Order: sequence, then structure tokens, then C-alpha cells
Amino acid sequence: MSPTAPETHVLTEVRGRVGCITLNRPKALNALSLGMIRDITAALLAWRDDAHVLAVVIRGTGKEGPFGAFCAGGDIRFFHQAALSGNPELEDFFTEEYALNHLIHTYPKPYIAFMDGICMGGGMGISQGASLRIVTERSKIAMPETGIGLFPDVGGGYFLSRCPGRSGEYLALTGQVLGGAEALTVGLADALMDSGRLAGLWDSLGQTPYESGEAVERWCLNHVQKAPAKHPWPQAEIDRVFGLDSVGAMVALLEGGSDDWSRATAALLRKRSPLMLGVVLEQVRRARAMGLADELRMERDLVRRCFHLRPGAASETVEGIRALAVDKDHSPRWNPARIEDVSASDVMPFFESPWPASAHPLRDLGR
Repeated sequence: MSPTAPETHVLTEVRGRVGCITLNRPKALNALSLGMIRDITAALLAWRDDAHVLAVVIRGTGKEGPFGAFCAGGDIRFFHQAALSGNPELEDFFTEEYALNHLIHTYPKPYIAFMDGICMGGGMGISQGASLRIVTERSKIAMPETGIGLFPDVGGGYFLSRCPGRSGEYLALTGQVLGGAEALTVGLADALMDSGRLAGLWDSLGQTPYESGEAVERWCLNHVQKAPAKHPWPQAEIDRVFGLDSVGAMVALLEGGSDDWSRATAALLRKRSPLMLGVVLEQVRRARAMGLADELRMERDLVRRCFHLRPGAASETVEGIRALAVDKDHSPRWNPARIEDVSASDVMPFFESPWPASAHPLRDLGR
């Protein structure tokens, strides 16, 4: 019996004493399918209990071969089709993805993510919990979900809210894409490496004797830039704008500004789903005071609401994906259409859990 295609989208092997994961779906920028989530989870659970494996490393495959792209996120075309057809695997996808995110954050062995190329959405979910997050000059880091009528999930509320000042609100609401040096500046990466050194380091992992998982991390850190230049970051402006109480107030302040950053930031926000901007601001601010397991449970509530509060084509998320990835007209019909038309009564139902605590699909996380 020939293997099914999804099984070849995640390549796993133990090289020396290091568990190696390669995402191998380059035509889709390694977008995660349910099968891929299950394959990564199975490998991590097996290696967690294998004393021979000291550490785990993960990379993506680009169109030219290994590296060049990490992971563009979840398979949004699948989300669209599943939401319209009532496919129950949509529910399984998010439950199992968030459980995988939690497993990575709490993994007892070093887990090293090579975030080369595009690393967005679900790609951040399988990298932000790493004990060592390595970016390159080619990295493109973002949580762009408000552009498809979604919210920064996969623990996004947790890790973005812990960025300096109000950077979490800024990144969550705008979906701004960061380079590797910028990701380092805001705490979404630990080290910057020249992309030309990646292949040699990966090849050396199986040939180097290690006495511990920490030694694997030290070996990787021998290959990174020792003193990368700090990237300028408009922290004062971000805090001044994104510390305000509402998205409407933020946009009003930005649109009253005369500088390029204010104008560009206002224009970005005007393209996003007004409804989800309101939801995301509430998400990030709640998440700042939450532990990871509780934050992921909140996200599981939110994603259920995204697809079912207004079901089918009426869902803000289904409409956002349609405009970006299905019809590709880039003209989503948001409802409400304007930031100024969103009220608390639109936002707060997203935060009412559809499940009693005892029946929540992620009830056992962290327990």
C-alpha cells in the first residue's frame, strides 16, 4: 500500500542523538494540515520518552530544497472548505494544533526552531515555544490573522502580549511583518544566523558527540551572529497609540498624525476586519494576565465562535479567506464594515465559552 500524501509532508529522523523534523510541503509554504500536526505530535511524544534523543530540531523546506521557508501557517483553504461543508475535521484541527503548541512550550528537552524564510500564524505556533528560536536575514515573521477575519491564535495572545510595552497589540492588530533582526528586538526570536550557515549546521548535528541536550543548543549558538545589530523599533510611538482603550481611538490618533509611520499604520488597520480588531484587542489584553493553558483554552473558544457565531459564508473568517485565498479579489466584505461601527455587543460573545469547563476540548491541557 503506497503512503498517503500527507505522510510525506513531515519527514522525521534521529541523526546521532538529535530528533530532526523537516516540514516538506514547499508548494504550500509548508502550511499545516491536520495530518502534519498529527505527525509532528507523534514524533515529539515518541522522542520525549526516548532517552537516546537529547534534543529536537525543526526546519522547513523551500522550493529550492531545505530551508528558505519555515511555515506559512495553517491550511486556510482547508478551513474555508471545511467550514462551508460542515467537515468535523475543522474542530479536530484546532484542538490538536493548540495541544501541539502547548506540548512544544512545555517540552522537557531542548526544541530548536530554524525560522528561516516565512514563519507566520501556525508556523509561529510551532516555533515560539522553542527553547531556542533562530531567525535569519530571510525571515519574515508575522501573525497576520486580522487580514483574514481571524485572530492571532496558536498561543498568539500569550506570546504577543509578552512583547515589550504595547508591541503585542501593535503586531496582533496590524499583522505587521518583521525581519529577523526586528523579531529579535521584540523578543520573538533568540538568535540571528546567516542563512548560508544553516545547511552546514544541520548536517553537523548528527555527527557531533553531545553529552546533553544543552550541548546541542550550545553547538547551534556557536553558529549564530555574536552581536547582531539592534533593529530600530518605534517603541514610544507604539506605546502611545496601542495603549489606548479602543481600536477606534487608535485609528483616530494615527489618522491625525502627519508622519509616515502613523499614516502607514492607519492604512494597515483600515484593511483588517473591524470586528476582529475589536476581538483581538480584548484577546491580547486578557492574555497578558493568563497562563498558557488557559490562554489556549480561550483561543479554542474564540476559534469556535469565528466559524459558528455567524455560520457558513456569513462567518467573518470564511469571508476573509475567500477574499485572500479562494476568489483572490482582495476585497473582503467585512461586517461591520468600519472600525467605528463595532460595539462591545459585537465583541463580547466571542469570549463566552460554548462548552462547560468539564467538556472543553482542551480541558486536560496543563493538568
